[in-house]
Amino acid sequence: MKKIVETAQAPRAIGHYSQAVSIGDLVFTAGQIALSPATNEMVDGDVAKQTRQVLDNLKAVLGAAGADLSKVVKTTVYLTIPEHFAPMNDVYGQYFTEEPPARATIFVKSLPKGALVEIDAIARL
Repeated sequence: MKKIVETAQAPRAIGHYSQAVSIGDLVFTAGQIALSPATNEMVDGDVAKQTRQVLDNLKAVLGAAGADLSKVVKTTVYLTIPEHFAPMNDVYGQYFTEEPPARATIFVKSLPKGALVEIDAIARL
């Protein structure tokens, strides 16, 4: 049975979607951008700072579902500028230090609210 995951510790959805959905022993997160949970506004900063906020948001959503970053099996990273890969990857590596998940990185023309990075995840519960 599918369960909608919601937490005030992560930004509210800015469209018609859920922060995450769990089904069985898996949780699927929506893509997170660098929105502050307190204001639902973009945080100022470069791609490294935005990546930190995105991963903090993912941690909060996963926590509300009963998981954490160590349970992530797959992420998809969306970047708007290829040169942002290295700084994003450096921050990403600080959050996934052991047994990192599988990952795809996709370069896109633009992201919601002018974000530089968006990340979604699939995790085990």
